[in-house]
Amino acid sequence: MDAQAVETYSLTRQFGTLTAVDELNLYVPQGVIYGFLGPNGSGKSTAIRMLCGLLRPTAGSARVLGYDVVGDAEALKHRIGYMTQKFSLYEDLTVTENLRFMTEIYELPRPARVSAIESQLHRFELTQMTQQLAGTLSGGQRQRLALAAVTLHEPDMLFLDEPTSAVDPETRRAFWDFLFELVDKGTTILVTTHFMDEAERCHALAILDEGRMVANGNPETLLEELPAQVVEIRSDRIRAVRAVIIDDDAVIDAAQLGSRLHALLREDVVEPTRHLEQLLRRANLDAELEQVKPNLEDVFVMATRD
Repeated sequence: MDAQAVETYSLTRQFGTLTAVDELNLYVPQGVIYGFLGPNGSGKSTAIRMLCGLLRPTAGSARVLGYDVVGDAEALKHRIGYMTQKFSLYEDLTVTENLRFMTEIYELPRPARVSAIESQLHRFELTQMTQQLAGTLSGGQRQRLALAAVTLHEPDMLFLDEPTSAVDPETRRAFWDFLFELVDKGTTILVTTHFMDEAERCHALAILDEGRMVANGNPETLLEELPAQVVEIRSDRIRAVRAVIIDDDAVIDAAQLGSRLHALLREDVVEPTRHLEQLLRRANLDAELEQVKPNLEDVFVMATRD
């Protein structure tokens, strides 16, 4: 059995009457990228803050890299990096000054600080903006600086909370190249995202909804085990098509993807395409239908439906 970087047992956090994380049992092997996928308010950020030792659990327990997140929080912080959703470095300091400050926070040995900063500047393509104020950087540049800062001390575990929510697709791809490079060197990464293409890049996923884990596994397994059949529908009247099929007992849900619908039907429906064709024919709606393999959005819709 692979060594676990993260282990949680009924991990729970309440804020008054709100249960933000509800009995989370999570196992993250070392040396992987593990994704948290879920809608806003599903508990992703709260779970990460508990795993970083920044927020005390209401109930349950968690160990990260073998450290108890409550009792060993001070020792744990030297082994992990945490990149928040919001840019958290000092906007009125230069790129180099921010990195210099972080070497002090992480208590790097003084002889190693200059070389560590130079290495990160080169690695994250920041060498041309060393004297630029962080507040004047573009979204992608800020992202690279933030990642450079939280990996200065070469952490064994990295927590990233929706790190690419404000950057363009090209920058997102480059960012993920950095992540895979870190994993190749032994770092374990837990990342929250709401992008399906990023979720597909993870070695394994947990889907959270209203504080509870509603699905988990590697992307391929989640797709194979989807308890539904998927029919793709194309039509010039796609909204009318959805209105007709959504109330049918055989249809679990139907998500619009541009001019297409992905309709999720119960597993026990015989000939799902034919079933939908008959519904649409009775409504005098023309459409092209094809049974297709599910994608991660189908998994997400199925897992988080009411």
